[in-house]
Amino acid sequence: MENKEQTIETLFGSQPNILFILSDDHGYSDLSFYGRDEAVHTPNLDRLRNSGMLFEQGFVSAPICSPSRAGLITGSHQQRWGAEWFGNSKFAPKGYAILPEVLQQAGYQTGYFGKVHYGPDVPGGRSCPDQHGFDTSFYGLAAQGMGRLHYMIHVKDAEVAYGEAANRHGMHAMYENGQAVDCHEHLTIEFGKRAKAFMETSIAKEAPYFCMVAFNAVHNFAWQLPQEELDKRNLPAYPDFNPEMDTYLDWYDGAISPNLPNGRAYYLAQLELMDQEIGRLLDTLDETGTKEQTIVVYLTDNGGSSCNYGVNAPLTGTKYSLFEGGIRVPYLVSWPSVITAGKQTNELASSLDLMPTFAYLAGATIAPEVPIDGLNLVPHFIGEGKGHEALYFDTGFQWSVRTKDWKLHEVHSDEESQNARRVMQEVEHSDIGQGQSLFQLTQRVTENPADNLLEAYPERAVEMTKMYASWANKIKPKK
Repeated sequence: MENKEQTIETLFGSQPNILFILSDDHGYSDLSFYGRDEAVHTPNLDRLRNSGMLFEQGFVSAPICSPSRAGLITGSHQQRWGAEWFGNSKFAPKGYAILPEVLQQAGYQTGYFGKVHYGPDVPGGRSCPDQHGFDTSFYGLAAQGMGRLHYMIHVKDAEVAYGEAANRHGMHAMYENGQAVDCHEHLTIEFGKRAKAFMETSIAKEAPYFCMVAFNAVHNFAWQLPQEELDKRNLPAYPDFNPEMDTYLDWYDGAISPNLPNGRAYYLAQLELMDQEIGRLLDTLDETGTKEQTIVVYLTDNGGSSCNYGVNAPLTGTKYSLFEGGIRVPYLVSWPSVITAGKQTNELASSLDLMPTFAYLAGATIAPEVPIDGLNLVPHFIGEGKGHEALYFDTGFQWSVRTKDWKLHEVHSDEESQNARRVMQEVEHSDIGQGQSLFQLTQRVTENPADNLLEAYPERAVEMTKMYASWANKIKPKK
């Protein structure tokens, strides 16, 4: 233990490189090291897990992408500025620490490559990576495409070329350091290629770097694959929606589970492509001899989406819900010179923890008046960490409190909340639950009606309700 502490202090003083990989809608169970589905092939994510540690109880701060990403980039609960769901999520206002700015001020080279979706993001706005601390960036604004980026087609005059289809399918231009550019490479490959080049340039400069790769994989619509990838897997090409179609949802419902032939195979192909690019980034660390001084973190932005063929088993629920399947995610950290290979912890960890962890390793200072709700994960790396006593979630119409052993979950009974529940059931094939439920998650992880212990432990539900009320009052936006 003494040697490990010494190693951390040595590397802390030299500012380790930071490679942070964020995926989109990756199913909790869809990792080949779990061995739950022989069709899942993720050898490089397995490699990352085997070289480092798995946070088995790792969570994001929201069950959908925009508020989850908004909280992650600050280390603060996004509800502090009213970001709960699609309609009110947005990038943090002034007064909050922004991760790349914190690291940039500590002397890091900063690069962002991937999907952007904090809320109603617009070109040149504060939420664009080149406007909040990234020196180098290549990104797409998913808000221009109903939350998605087309995997294959991005053009500056998208609406002229594709009409309304451009908006529905995310075909708008990509942005290189804030400038609109065309791109016809598969985005997963393009993001990986650019991240690799950024890492190599930073290493050549002998400058510490923070490289954030935010893949849009494995978000819908997964059939958008290069022809050679389809041929390799013997998968048929599937057409994008008909731009003449009047009703978007009719087409959407016809292109998600269970209606898309080969749907799971397309999804797994996108997962394999992403894993391949992750492998190239890990190879770069080996080839440049910088593996020992680089911390690599992988997680996804929210739980897997069943309508897009992601699998979260044995967890209950999916993206959109506050059941475990909506907020508990693959959470991997590798740092070979510090973390013992194959390590695992069951302490509660959050995506909000990345800000204080990376800031600590960079030697950065965050003003004490800035709210930071995450914990420094570094003690976990040497086996001494205590996780969160409780994690809190609130989307406006549902909330939950999660301790290490217990979970209290509530979906409000008012008309607006029940309408939200119906929409999730009808459009996304996801049931977010109903009323209040209490689950004991030490022996089992399922949150089915038969697992509800509310009647058996009413006093615990009362206690956890008070915990939630105290938290909600603390983080309520100031008027």
